[in-house]
Amino acid sequence: MTTTVETTTGAAAVTRRRASSALFALSLGGFGIGLTEFVIAGLLTEVAVDLGVSISRAGHLVGAYALAVVPGALLLTPLLMHRPPKTALTMLLGFFVIGNVLSAWAPGYEVMLAGRVVAALAHGGYFGIGAVLAASLVPASKRASAVAALFAGLTIANVLGVPAGALVGQQLGWRTVFWLISALGVLALAGLLTLVPRTDPEQDRLPVAQQFRALARPQVLASLLTTALVFGGMFGVFTYIEPLLREVTGYSASAIPWLLVVFGAGLFAGNILGGRAADRNPDTAVLVLAILLPVVTLGLGAVARMPVPVAILLFMLGLIGFATVPGLQARVMRHAQGAATLASATNIAAFNLGNTLGVGLAGAVISAGWGLHSPTLTGAGLTLIGLVLIVSARIAARRGAHGRRDTAAVR
Repeated sequence: MTTTVETTTGAAAVTRRRASSALFALSLGGFGIGLTEFVIAGLLTEVAVDLGVSISRAGHLVGAYALAVVPGALLLTPLLMHRPPKTALTMLLGFFVIGNVLSAWAPGYEVMLAGRVVAALAHGGYFGIGAVLAASLVPASKRASAVAALFAGLTIANVLGVPAGALVGQQLGWRTVFWLISALGVLALAGLLTLVPRTDPEQDRLPVAQQFRALARPQVLASLLTTALVFGGMFGVFTYIEPLLREVTGYSASAIPWLLVVFGAGLFAGNILGGRAADRNPDTAVLVLAILLPVVTLGLGAVARMPVPVAILLFMLGLIGFATVPGLQARVMRHAQGAATLASATNIAAFNLGNTLGVGLAGAVISAGWGLHSPTLTGAGLTLIGLVLIVSARIAARRGAHGRRDTAAVR
């Protein structure tokens, strides 16, 4: 007997099997986008030599992508919200394919940079609109897990895609990697067209100007800032983990890729477990994880000279850090009624802005002479601020609920 679930529009129903197929197609697109963002970090030397630029200038190809996610999320998403989600995602994957083709073909640095920017324009909208669509395909009790399924592609890109891309780039050239990513984008586009059902745009949507004002609601703003701080703290530590592992812990260069796989495995496990926890209670899940993350981050710095504990805490850093994603995404969508799609896309932009903040702060304290342990301190500091924000938001929400009940009782 086939079990059906209603979409949020109430206008269509899909079977569990079809929902699983649709989530797989959405995750495949997420895998390609994650690969585009992160794989170039392992190819910078090859790119710099081929395009005739310095390593530092080649590094701007990473930062430009992260920054371009923000206007893509805040400008493209409002333009596409009036279209059916499937149509909007198809257009965004088109940007993704075009951007990667430009990157693969690029005769010079400027074209490569343009390709990175074009590809990044799809990032925020794809995960923002995709999260709302994924949640609409399953019962309300499974929505956080559906969002986690969308982000599974992003975690797999870190676990398997980035190391594989670096290997392919070393053997066949960095351009081959981007041609393969372009082909993957076409495959994801085909999956989207054939496996994802057509649903109506978000119902009860506010006018665009009011949607932007909805982003300033205290609960929404708290979630967005917490996302930026949590991931800024985590990726500030992760960005400088390689020199810490080699120069402080004493791991050999050959061990580093395997340790990165350990971290990636933590991301993947955290994504799944975080989705299940958020299905039960997203606010509690985010609160507990926000408490644990600074503890793990500080612990990593404390045992930095001990190889086995470092490997364990590296796994836990990925697990706990990425387990917050489904809860934060579900939370921001719930509190942004009438603007769930825009808020969801903005949360992805907050993720990237937080990464920029965390990496910049960690680099600054290292340059100031605080040592390779120092990113664990700045990372813990950022995540602690995020914890304060989410606790304050939780208290404010409870007070608001009590106030409304008292008012109702008086009436």
